[in-house]
Amino acid sequence: MPIADLGDRSLHYVRRGEGLPLLLIQGMAGHHLMWGEALLSDLERDFDVVAFNHRGIGDSSRAEPPYEITDLADDAAALMAALGWSDANVFGVSLGGMVAQQVAIRHPERVRTLTLGCTYAGKGGTLGSPGLSRIARARATGDVRETMRASYEVNLSPALRVDESWFARFADAALAERVPGQVIMMQQQAALRHDAVADLAGIDVPTLVVHGTADEVVTFANAAHVAGAIPGARLEVMPDVGHLFWWERPELTAKLLREHAR
Repeated sequence: MPIADLGDRSLHYVRRGEGLPLLLIQGMAGHHLMWGEALLSDLERDFDVVAFNHRGIGDSSRAEPPYEITDLADDAAALMAALGWSDANVFGVSLGGMVAQQVAIRHPERVRTLTLGCTYAGKGGTLGSPGLSRIARARATGDVRETMRASYEVNLSPALRVDESWFARFADAALAERVPGQVIMMQQQAALRHDAVADLAGIDVPTLVVHGTADEVVTFANAAHVAGAIPGARLEVMPDVGHLFWWERPELTAKLLREHAR
């Protein structure tokens, strides 16, 4: 993976394809491999795609506490500058959707279009969910396999999990990069402090909100709240799809991004 020198920190990233610039921003404990080959191979046909690891993850710079969602948004904007992009289509999911919101708020000149997936805006929404509680209990045991099983079952819908082979794919991807527990805790605390609702009304770029109705991590109730906070935002609902909707519906996700960017 190449590395982007951002001055006092660096971020590792992958870059694929040619075409319109598209920045992918992962969620809590996520890294570039969590986008999945199915989505990336589809997107690279029409986009210059960049996916990166947040600070503290993989070979990106160490994360020092405390930090906020705004710090991660500044990282994303600095990465775009380092890539030579004046602006880009920005797609963030879960915690990455919170980061993408702040990129659009703090660096509006950097955002051509905004796509927010399975995310939360702040006051009026909710981060309380059975899925997050289950993952927390599993992590507390210190058993990696139990944590992977809980994460797998709450991130993907029951319909997909009928095929048990998905567990190995999920675990292999999740464990392929170093994601320290301390970094996950810092991300969690930053997410809990995130409240962009008052500023979202000022976003004036085309915005798409995507959410699966079977999401057990960031519940579907947040979808209308996020979309309603941004003028002109369009909500795309994926029925019976879980939190990692881009795993379950990679072709549809790529199609939506392609149409939205155009």
